[in-house]
This record gives sequence, C-alpha cells and structure tokens, in this order.
Amino acid sequence: RNKPLMLVIHKTWCGACKALKPQFADSKDIKELSKNFIMVHTEDDEEPKGDQYVPDGGYIPRILFLDPEGTVRKEFYNVGGHDEYKYYYFSPDLIVETMKRVMEKIHSPSEENKEKTVSDEL
Repeated sequence: RNKPLMLVIHKTWCGACKALKPQFADSKDIKELSKNFIMVHTEDDEEPKGDQYVPDGGYIPRILFLDPEGTVRKEFYNVGGHDEYKYYYFSPDLIVETMKRVMEKIHSPSEENKEKTVSDEL
C-alpha cells in the first residue's frame, strides 16, 4: 500500500500499557492520522522477533515506525520522552507528534495521488 507502518508493541499484563490503551483508543487525532498508516497492534507473544524491533531495549509499551519497505526508522521516536527509552509513549499527544513527523518524511499514497491529480489537470 506504500504507507508507513505504525507498530504498537504491548503486553496485556503491563500497567503502563493498560494506562495508555484507552487513551490511544479515545484519541480522535490518532484515529484521523491512522488513515495514513498501516496500523499493527501486537500483544504478548505476538511481539516480532529481531534486533530491529528492540532498538534501545525491550521495554513496553513501545511504538515503532517502519517505512513502506519494512525497515524500522529509528529517527522516529518520542522526542518528549526519556532519552533511554526513546520509543516509549505515555501520552496520545506525543504519539500524534511523531505520527505527523513520519507523515512529513514518508509520502503516503494519498499525497502522491493528490500530486498526480493536480499535475494531470494542468
């Protein structure tokens, strides 16, 4: 689909995950921006294996952004968070900020279609 992927990794037993989950689900901004992403939610044993999915540790919850080719883009992390846990988010607002940065750097099909439509009309 040529969209970036947003990978949410959490565990059902994790207190921080339980606190973030309803805030995430209730966020209108996340819901709107999610149209520009392939959204992947993993929990418990569904967590993907491999070093690329634990760029700075295996803590949870952890949100990673991948480009359309499937490469974890380490430059997209929570700039409002802790330096030691870059991919940990405790607020929907922080998630939204990173989603916006990803959208600025990685084109989505909707943007490409808009560009084609405008140029086709000229």
